[in-house]
Amino acid sequence: MTTIPPLTPRPDVLDFLLTRRSRPSKTLSLPVPDRTALTQILQAAARTPDHGKLEPWRFVVLEHGACQRLAELTVELGMAVGVSAEKVEKNAMSFRNAHLVVAVIASPVPSEKVPEVEQILSAGAVCLAMVNAAMAAGWGANWLSGWMAFDRAFLTRGLALEAQEFVAGFIHLGSETSPPPERPRPDLSRIITWVSE
Repeated sequence: MTTIPPLTPRPDVLDFLLTRRSRPSKTLSLPVPDRTALTQILQAAARTPDHGKLEPWRFVVLEHGACQRLAELTVELGMAVGVSAEKVEKNAMSFRNAHLVVAVIASPVPSEKVPEVEQILSAGAVCLAMVNAAMAAGWGANWLSGWMAFDRAFLTRGLALEAQEFVAGFIHLGSETSPPPERPRPDLSRIITWVSE
């Protein structure tokens, strides 16, 4: 029987989590993680809790050329379905400026034991795990979505997804070009309920 050692406090990791700040995608540039570095980040992300070991998510790595193609598709489809021109341009620009994006694909599978909602929550957890892993490795990272993440034509034409699949997040990766702005954080007194009985 394998003995598991007790957890050792890691104040450096806790400090990282307490001070982490996503980097706006428009501030990310070259260089980006190479395949070896990215594989390690994806390996860390894949350690996300996954009830039933179903792996209800997968990764589509979008390099610069693919990002340019998706920028054009965003414009074409966004205008066709009536998304405002301002929003279409903002969404397209997020791809146009990107050098490396990982699309985390939520891919729920039939299961009697694990409800679909739990599988989707696991896909969301993968997104945050990837952002944290990338930043822990010294890269800038940002988790975006947008209407394209759920638009069936975009998912089919742009990413060749199956009917039950959608994008849990577009994770933009790269090198920081400027310090990230701080943002307000939740007031814990408003969102914590203590239950003692």
